[in-house]
Amino acid sequence: MKKISILGFHAINLILIILYLYPGSLLGFFLYNDSSAQPQITKDFLISSNHFYSFIILSIAGIIAYNKSNKIYFLIKYLFLLSIFLEFFHIIIPNRNFELSDLFGNFLGVVFVTIIYKIKNKYA
Repeated sequence: MKKISILGFHAINLILIILYLYPGSLLGFFLYNDSSAQPQITKDFLISSNHFYSFIILSIAGIIAYNKSNKIYFLIKYLFLLSIFLEFFHIIIPNRNFELSDLFGNFLGVVFVTIIYKIKNKYA
């Protein structure tokens, strides 16, 4: 079961990286046949909700995969760095724009899951 969760985390990680680095919207292309259209899960409020949800899913998958492992703190650092670097890559990727609301959505998704993980471990 542990290997499946690790494989799942790496698959989600790879899919997220591909979606972030593609010059346009792959989801928009598949759903609307328009790579300039971005599907919106919920309305944004100060941060990008799509980015927030994406990094919550990735962070939860990572925590499940590496829970009770000596790699958990490396994973948390990796998730924070990934949340920052992927958004900064949008500066150089054609048809993509760097946006602070997206960066905060990424970062807060990781922060949210990390805080819950730490609280759970403190009281469990």
